[in-house]
Amino acid sequence: MQFGHLTPDACYQAMKSHDMRFDGHFFVGVSSTHVYCRPICRVRLPKQQNCAFYPSAAAAEAAGYRPCLRCRPELAPGFAATEASAKLARSAAQMIEDGVANDVDLPLVAQRIGVTDRHLRRIFAEEFGVSPVQYAQTHRLLLAKRLLTDTSLPVAEIAFASGFSSVRRMNALFAERYGFSPTRLRKEGQSTASNAADALTFVLPYRPPYDFARLLAFLGQRAIPGVESVSQGVYRRIIRAGEETNGARTGWLEVSHLPKRHALQLRFASSLAGATQAVLSRTKQVFDVAADPLEIGAALGPLAAGAEGLRLPGAFDPFELALRAILGQQVTVKAARTLATRFVNAFGEPVATPFDTLTRAFPTPSRVAELTRDDIGRLGIVGQRAEAMLAIARTVRSGALDLAHGHDPAQAIESLGDIRGVGPWTAHYIAMRALAWPDAWPPKDVALQNALNLPNTASGQRQAAALAEAWRPWRSYAVLHLWRTLEKPHDAEMAP
Repeated sequence: MQFGHLTPDACYQAMKSHDMRFDGHFFVGVSSTHVYCRPICRVRLPKQQNCAFYPSAAAAEAAGYRPCLRCRPELAPGFAATEASAKLARSAAQMIEDGVANDVDLPLVAQRIGVTDRHLRRIFAEEFGVSPVQYAQTHRLLLAKRLLTDTSLPVAEIAFASGFSSVRRMNALFAERYGFSPTRLRKEGQSTASNAADALTFVLPYRPPYDFARLLAFLGQRAIPGVESVSQGVYRRIIRAGEETNGARTGWLEVSHLPKRHALQLRFASSLAGATQAVLSRTKQVFDVAADPLEIGAALGPLAAGAEGLRLPGAFDPFELALRAILGQQVTVKAARTLATRFVNAFGEPVATPFDTLTRAFPTPSRVAELTRDDIGRLGIVGQRAEAMLAIARTVRSGALDLAHGHDPAQAIESLGDIRGVGPWTAHYIAMRALAWPDAWPPKDVALQNALNLPNTASGQRQAAALAEAWRPWRSYAVLHLWRTLEKPHDAEMAP
């Protein structure tokens, strides 16, 4: 259900019904008010002849519309694209939203997604209706608008947290695009801003259904004491945001469920305010809020029936996930968690937080790269796995291995496969969770063959892979559903 497949009449009908399934798939500009809205906006329905429909908020703003202050386009959920050019364009957009490309360095963005500058501009315009620069400007403005309305952060801090080079630039773009100054939003938002001085709070909408309990149980079963915790329906952990070589920020965050609002609530330490873009983006990826469960469920058919709310658990720290995948090879979840706990206690960084359950940050690639096989071996981690962990740390530190969300999964799998001790199953698992790749299929997974009632043989593996072709491009979700169907909780094969 992509925007290009919707006619103006279909868009208007979706708008009339306030159908949440279309939220984020398109935006509507109203010529009589010069405002653009989400299709679920509850303002008085405009006449169809006054409506124009756009594939992104940036395209609506490029056409001269300003955002609706009631439905707040910045709160619309994203959606996952599956076609090749669309995925490349969205990888570039992800870099912009993560703050990696705040200055919109097109050569850098193009290099990281493996295309030329010219091709990037073309596919970006096809997918979003605007250039990368226009998209970045809209993203910064909407994030600044959100921070001005929902927080009490100083205006200068909001400007830099939103990716602007100065307050002056933010003020100028607000005046140019919206026709008013940021201080107007600050005054109007004072009565609703609920953020305490030591924390920021955001609401992250999703498309229902959403099985938060299952996702929380998955994360809780694997939580490393000191780094993360799950208690009374709340997930907490310590994260590090920003480039390790360029002033990374460390702090805590927590995520809870707002089922009546079809949203998650995110709170994080004010120490992470300067990395707000990255924190929001990572949390959305970890909790898979951009997924369209009805689209995925329709593609998977009977496999997903009754459990369409299942989501793909992501990873706040791709490097951490990669090492945990190594530690989880051929052992149970409990054993992998024990080894990861020893590793963090030995080499992690102490961090002060207001929670007794959060005390340490997972070690950085640079810290791990300085260790020896014996250093890790003393923790009860076998030599081959210790060597693989060191190799991953050193290739990540050197830049030879990029596990950032949005990176090409095929290239990452190939690079991981070159590391001794990292097999195809581990590489696909890392791609599935660290890169949020929706089409991973871990080969030689005994549990998948059991779930499909196939023999644990090479022939069974081939049959499983052949059956999985029908589930493209959502094989990662098929994997989760197959694991779910097992009579006993899946353990060893999902240890990381």
